[in-house]
Amino acid sequence: MGELQVERHVAYILTAEKRKDDFESVVMEHLRLNGAYWGLTTLDILGKLDAVDKDEVISWVMQCQHESGGFGGNIGHDPHMLYTLSAIQVLALFDKLHVLDIDKVSSYIAGLQNEDGSFSGDMWGEVDTRFSYIAICSLALLRQLDKIDVGKAVKYIVSCKNVDGGFGCTPGAESHAGQIFCCVGALAITGSLHHVDKDLLGWWLCERQVKSGGLNGRPEKLPDVCYSWWVLSSLIMIDRVHWINKEKLAKFILDCQDKEKGGISDRPDDAVDVFHTYFGVAGLSLLEYPGLKPIDPAYALPVSVVNKVILGK
Repeated sequence: MGELQVERHVAYILTAEKRKDDFESVVMEHLRLNGAYWGLTTLDILGKLDAVDKDEVISWVMQCQHESGGFGGNIGHDPHMLYTLSAIQVLALFDKLHVLDIDKVSSYIAGLQNEDGSFSGDMWGEVDTRFSYIAICSLALLRQLDKIDVGKAVKYIVSCKNVDGGFGCTPGAESHAGQIFCCVGALAITGSLHHVDKDLLGWWLCERQVKSGGLNGRPEKLPDVCYSWWVLSSLIMIDRVHWINKEKLAKFILDCQDKEKGGISDRPDDAVDVFHTYFGVAGLSLLEYPGLKPIDPAYALPVSVVNKVILGK
């Protein structure tokens, strides 16, 4: 099957964070906080989180916070739901959620819920089921879910369900594996998975596996390593993961590694990046690849982190 190049991936992630002037860093400038979450979570799954300076990371994360309570993608950038969740997840990795003004952060998130139960991503008002997931996941990690109308949030998500069993970004929008993860994840966290037609959705998701073993996000699309997370985690949450060929998927992910310099790409022989490195390693964790920490399919954090934050274990 091939072997996961753990040490090379660790070296790639640590080097990627230090580079500030190459193309990848420049185009990721506005979402560096997301990149930190992808890279640091990968290191934790690999058992190598102690390779980074924890205090330095936490100091930088807190400098990305806005007076509203939300976080921007980098220092001086506008706050958005996307980066606020990444900040919470990074702090959770280091068991440092107590450095937050939890009331302020949770009030920022709760303030973005709309009358119909949906959530906007920021003050400009874009609505998307991604933001429903982000709000629910963030507030669950902060133990502040009671700050929103959970019933209305669930009702809005269910209104985005399609006849094929999948979910879209808004009511009537086409089913997409990324949106399905967001909706199923939010429903899982709120104990509302009974709204999902598990057989119908499971069928749609397992149809995403192509001949190479990789998964795509929609019918007729090329496979992409990142769907190893979006599709696989959804199948696990609805208990239908046995409907795909796990061995072929693991081989596809391992074939996307740069075996010399480290990192994982979207497809074999493409350029690697931190995003696909994280989703490849997270996918292998879901596949129970030897030596990797188990990851929680709903919270997208190591199970050990979720147990500590949610259950106090």
